[in-house]
Amino acid sequence: MAEASMTADTLDETETGEAPRRRLLRRVLTIVVPLLIAAGIGAWWLMSQGTVSTDNAFIKQDMVSVTPEVTGPITKIYVKDGQDVKAGDPLFQIDEEPYRLAIANAEAALAQAQANVSALSNSADLSGADIAAAREDIAFAQSRFERQQALMDRGFTTKADYDASQHAVSQAKEQLRAAQARQQEARARLSEGSAVPGENPGVAAAKAQLAEAKLNLRRTLVHASMDGQVAQTSRLQPGAQAVSGVPMMDIVSMDSTYVEANFKETDLADMHPGQRVDVEVDAYPGTTLTGHVESIGAGTGSEFSLLPAQNATGNWVKVTQRVPVRIAIDAMGDRPLISGLSATVTVHTED
Repeated sequence: MAEASMTADTLDETETGEAPRRRLLRRVLTIVVPLLIAAGIGAWWLMSQGTVSTDNAFIKQDMVSVTPEVTGPITKIYVKDGQDVKAGDPLFQIDEEPYRLAIANAEAALAQAQANVSALSNSADLSGADIAAAREDIAFAQSRFERQQALMDRGFTTKADYDASQHAVSQAKEQLRAAQARQQEARARLSEGSAVPGENPGVAAAKAQLAEAKLNLRRTLVHASMDGQVAQTSRLQPGAQAVSGVPMMDIVSMDSTYVEANFKETDLADMHPGQRVDVEVDAYPGTTLTGHVESIGAGTGSEFSLLPAQNATGNWVKVTQRVPVRIAIDAMGDRPLISGLSATVTVHTED
């Protein structure tokens, strides 16, 4: 009984000593934790002064869509996806045979036009022989008519012969006018227009058709328009139909990497081109790239959208707009930057 009493007393003393300590700890935590939170918020606020950030940013690279200028089946492919190319390198070949036939037809048309010019130059209509003959016929018919008129005055000829000789004069004059008209037409066919002086229009048109046919033949071999990396080549298959004006692949310029950051309009007050920028790419945690503000967009994203918002209605709600800001990267780092990667951009507006 004595031992049990002593144990109970000891437990009461222990509990009595721990309770004040727990109450003290709770009080300390109640005071210290809010102070630590407030200090953290204050430190963050102080550190964020002079900077604006956004995570609405993406890696961008200039790219061009390769579209053939002629139509035809693809016969050869010289590149594959991800391959580096230089400007002027061949990409793919379109069937040449229809365009070679077009050149042959254009050459035949040119030869025909040149032959027509030669024939017109040597035609009787242009030489004036028909005009001379018509004038001789007029002189003969006029002389015969004058004789018939003299005989008619004396009563030694018939009315029918007199009328026939008069008709012959009129007919000869009509033949002269027809010969003169044919000569003018032949000269017009051989004339040179002001647009192509020194050359017959028919020959010039045939030469233009031949030049176009040769140009289309050269266009069957599609070349790279700039240095870069080939992408989206899934449509390049032997036998696939290449259609003029329809993109077949893309070339991404690896030397034109930049960041497009969409900042809130309220963040632009102190932002200017040339300010220092830190770029954190989501794909590479812990990696920070440096750059500078290259330009600030001339309009908000909604202004350049396909269907701009119309705010002239009664149910308009004000929404904070986003403005695209182009960030030039000064130090690329050792990790490859791929177009479309997400990034977080911080602009040091105090610079």
